[in-house]
Amino acid sequence: MSSSCDPRHAPAGDVGAAVMIVDSRLKAVYDGRTGTDAEHQQLIDHFTASLTAQEAHDLLDGMCTLIFMYMKWLRMAHEQHDKDVIATVVPNFVNSMRMMHRTVRPEVIPTMTGMLVAAGLELSPSLWRRQFGEWTRDEMNPLEATALLLAEHINRITEDRDFATRLITDALSSSEESAEGGADEDPE
Repeated sequence: MSSSCDPRHAPAGDVGAAVMIVDSRLKAVYDGRTGTDAEHQQLIDHFTASLTAQEAHDLLDGMCTLIFMYMKWLRMAHEQHDKDVIATVVPNFVNSMRMMHRTVRPEVIPTMTGMLVAAGLELSPSLWRRQFGEWTRDEMNPLEATALLLAEHINRITEDRDFATRLITDALSSSEESAEGGADEDPE
């Protein structure tokens, strides 16, 4: 039975911009900058202010694609050890989100958790979220934080601070090569 949240029906969005934002945040975390670096935040604010409505929507879809791809990688890694990704990753994610009280309002944690569970069940987080209406302003930072927490978790597992970014950039490169080669197959 096909689901209305099947990832084949989801727009990929601007995955390149999404991974750039997450990678930039990861580098700030790894450099030991806590809180929000004023210059970095100003660059992000300038970038997001320059987006058209469609480009902003594409960025949201791109973040959801990152979440899907990260959860897919985590699911495969956990299955190799006979573990359930939802049972393992989601509780730690919720605890991390609860500690981010300046960035994440408590009322959006269930939505972000639902997106994570949807991705863990191989459903599109973007299409799952759209069932509930338009994105809210309060969901923007938590969406970014969700992708960031997943990327950092993957980097910690692999003991490689660039692994999550490389995972996405390699997938984008291979997707572009397939498109240039005239492949008609869906990359998912």
